[in-house]
Amino acid sequence: MVSKKTFQLFRKIAKAEGISFLLLLFIAMPLKYFMSMPIAVTIVGGIHGALFIAFCIWLYLTHVEYKKTWGWSTKAFLASIIPFGTIYMDRYWKEEIRS
Repeated sequence: MVSKKTFQLFRKIAKAEGISFLLLLFIAMPLKYFMSMPIAVTIVGGIHGALFIAFCIWLYLTHVEYKKTWGWSTKAFLASIIPFGTIYMDRYWKEEIRS
């Protein structure tokens, strides 16, 4: 039996990565370009980068441990590079944990 911890942690990291992506796009980038505050992108971008790397690592771990298909993993990866993607996909991932 496979534990649900890896998948639950994957979901949490995916949410955090998605939120950091939105903060980067809709808060930090406008601050940089409209208010001349490049430090906002430096800080939020660094946090987002670390979360994206963690997302990729946990995506791989989830893929291996739960024997996910390459299609599932590709869809999850694409969700991470589309704004609101991981937040949207979380509904489906939540249902996968329940079943």
